[in-house]
Amino acid sequence: MLMKRKLFVPNLATVCAAVLLLSASALAGHHKSKSDIVDTAVAAGSFTTLAAALEAGGLIDTVKGDGPFTVFAPTDDAFAKLPAGTVESLLLPENKDKLVAILTYHVVSGTVLAADVVNLSSATTLNGSDLTIKVDNGTVFINNARVAIADIGASNGVIHAVDTVLLPN
Repeated sequence: MLMKRKLFVPNLATVCAAVLLLSASALAGHHKSKSDIVDTAVAAGSFTTLAAALEAGGLIDTVKGDGPFTVFAPTDDAFAKLPAGTVESLLLPENKDKLVAILTYHVVSGTVLAADVVNLSSATTLNGSDLTIKVDNGTVFINNARVAIADIGASNGVIHAVDTVLLPN
C-alpha cells in the first residue's frame, strides 16, 4: 500500500520571515546591504504593498538601478491608512501615471542618512516636487509622515520607513 506524503511548502509569510531573520544584520543601522533597495524592502516583509505598486508602476528597474537613492518607504500599515479602494484603484493600468507620480515623490536622488536628514528642511524628489523635512522632539517628519525606522541600508542607497503615504500636491 502506497502512502501519500504531504510535501511541506512554506507560505509566503514563512518565507518572508525566514528571509527577514537571515537579513536582519543588513537592516540594522546604516550598514550597506548586498541587496538593492527593492530586494531589501521585500526581505523586510513590511513593504509588500510598496513592492506591488513599484511593479504596477513599472519602476522596479529604476529603483534597482545604480542610484544611489533615498526612499521614504511607506509601510504596509501606511498604505492601509488610505481610504478604502485607493490602493486597488492606483494599481489599475489606467492610473499608472498617478501611481508613478506618487511613488517617485517618495524617492530622492543620493544617499541621505538620518544624520543628514535632521539638518535639512526640504529635499527634491524624483518627480520634481519638494518634500518638507522637520524634526520635532527628536522625531523626523517627511511632510506629515513620521520616519518610523531610519537608515535601512541597501547596495544602491538607503530606505527610511514612513508611517504615511506621501501625496504630491
